Amino acid sequence: MSAETILSLLDKVKPTGKGRWQARCPSHADKGPSLSVREMDDGRLLVHCFAGCTVHEIVQAVGLELSDLFPPRPTGNTKGERRPFAAADALRAVGFEALVVCAASARLATGEPLSTVDRERLLQAGERIQSALSGVGL
Repeated sequence: MSAETILSLLDKVKPTGKGRWQARCPSHADKGPSLSVREMDDGRLLVHCFAGCTVHEIVQAVGLELSDLFPPRPTGNTKGERRPFAAADALRAVGFEALVVCAASARLATGEPLSTVDRERLLQAGERIQSALSGVGL
């Protein structure tokens, strides 16, 4: 909903700045303007009664719902990229798996062969590093 819509439902509306207005509060017998209305850059509308009325009381008094103070949600599939793991958690996991890789590399550098279990663990470390990178969107 636009600011103009809610302002059209209020009495004694006066602009107080860019995207800001004062008006009489519709939820109590307001003699002077005690309601502040502000339109945010993202389209949200903030309302505040300095006499103490709640936002629920204010929107109900003009026949609106609380959801009317927020811009409409986009339709369709607008989900952004989902990153299920925090980057710090992924970095810790990569750090531990890097130690496994380093230990295997040190053994190979001295000519010591890796056991079957060690080779499997080294492959698992590589897979986990790749999974961690994918988990944070890289």
